[in-house]
Amino acid sequence: MSSQAQAAPAKLDAAVLKIAGVVVLGAIMSILDITVVSVALPTFQSEFDATYAEVAWTMTGYTLALATVIPLTGWAADRFGTKRLYMTALLLFTIGSVLCSTADNIGQLVGYRVLQGLGGGMLMPLGMTIMTRAAGPERIGRLMAVLGIPMLLGPIGGPILGGWLIEAASWHWIFLINLPIGAVALVYAWWALEKDSPEPSESFDFLGMLMLSPGLASFLYGVSSLPGEGKFTATKVWAPMLAGALLVIGFVVYSFKPKHPLLDLRLLRNRNLSVSTITLAVFTIAFMGAGLLFPSYFLQIRGESTLSAGLLMAPQGIGAMVTMPIAGMLADKIPVGRTVPFALLLIAAGFFTFTQVDTDTSYVLLCGSLFVMGLGMGGTMMPIMTSALKTLTHHEVARGSTLLNILQQIAGSVGTAMMSVILTNQLNDSPVIPGMASPTGDPVTEAGAAIAAQQNPQIAAAVPPDLLERGLNFAADSFATTFWVGFALTLLTLIPAFFLPRRRQAAQLLDDQGAAAATPIVLH
Repeated sequence: MSSQAQAAPAKLDAAVLKIAGVVVLGAIMSILDITVVSVALPTFQSEFDATYAEVAWTMTGYTLALATVIPLTGWAADRFGTKRLYMTALLLFTIGSVLCSTADNIGQLVGYRVLQGLGGGMLMPLGMTIMTRAAGPERIGRLMAVLGIPMLLGPIGGPILGGWLIEAASWHWIFLINLPIGAVALVYAWWALEKDSPEPSESFDFLGMLMLSPGLASFLYGVSSLPGEGKFTATKVWAPMLAGALLVIGFVVYSFKPKHPLLDLRLLRNRNLSVSTITLAVFTIAFMGAGLLFPSYFLQIRGESTLSAGLLMAPQGIGAMVTMPIAGMLADKIPVGRTVPFALLLIAAGFFTFTQVDTDTSYVLLCGSLFVMGLGMGGTMMPIMTSALKTLTHHEVARGSTLLNILQQIAGSVGTAMMSVILTNQLNDSPVIPGMASPTGDPVTEAGAAIAAQQNPQIAAAVPPDLLERGLNFAADSFATTFWVGFALTLLTLIPAFFLPRRRQAAQLLDDQGAAAATPIVLH
């Protein structure tokens, strides 16, 4: 073992943990906000007298803002410095949150959500950059495990928090709660983060921005429209997806020409980074897509309240909390190619139970399966990210984290849309109830009536019990079929995971001035 390796600190010291606290606060705000708002969509419908398609723009607008601003983050971090940019992102997100709470109509709320997204889009890639530079490659696994806690707990804590705030107070508080957290995070960031040393030498890639940011936004708009339209052939789906794809492809071809492109795809020449990003993409499609279906099953098939559905999801978060610190430490010592496949098998094992669900599957069995899935998730996402960033130089970290976050955003949107469309199409195959129509005049299926009856006693009283039972069984089968897709995607992730590093890696050592030297560290 080299002397540098021996001198490398084995534990996360107080200075590094202080910085990690800043990043975790920002991540909690950004990630919880997405799932908290998803719970409030029915409330927005009644509050603003809007259709579901209209209130869904509170999610779509936020997502499009993320896609627009994330590509700029790597350049801006080098140009202006991570501290001032991170504090700017916190300020934008907090101001956007407060404005959201004042919205009088759905148009205002969507506009304020876009402002929120401009800040939220920078928080995660900046946070990963700050933490990676603070810890150095020899400790990145443990530090990324700290960041991974809000990433995995957000989908679980969001429904619980959102349901409680809406029931105990009002919808305004799902946004107002970000004001005290944002204020604390701003003061904390000003105190804890080191003074910036920006590098203004790089020119801004305006041509790249004109292709990549609109391209990502257009592509994700088409993807986000898919659940509402129900088919790829809808003009609202394929036209923006095609336009966005052409712009992104144009950027990919162009990006190898300028010395400093907006998104440095040359980083993918690093085999470790490219394999990690492919593995992360497939995993995110499966995890983000199916992750939204678990609480939907409890709400729509089992008739649970929003708060109860959130609490039933808690075992997954507990499982992740058990393994994530362990996985972080192992990622610093053992190549992730030796651990991630076993974690994926745990996820697949838990997933399999949901492919068998019906209307009265044991909650003990379901919660136990969620716990097993959580154990696997805690050992998957952050070790893959650790592997991706570990061999990058100091200067490449900001660009690498930006690349990973763009990938996650696209994969997450694709996974969510794909699972939603599969489930919707399955439910639409249910028999139509003769003589019954929705307020919009559309026919009502047995499955649709059964799902609506779970939350509305008036509908339950108006529909024959045998029809409701038949419709609910059909709906449960539809969920089980969709879960089979998530199960298959999880198993598919094992293919790229097989190519993850299985030998000790040569990490990049960062010297006191922030320069990088490719000094190998033997990781035991």
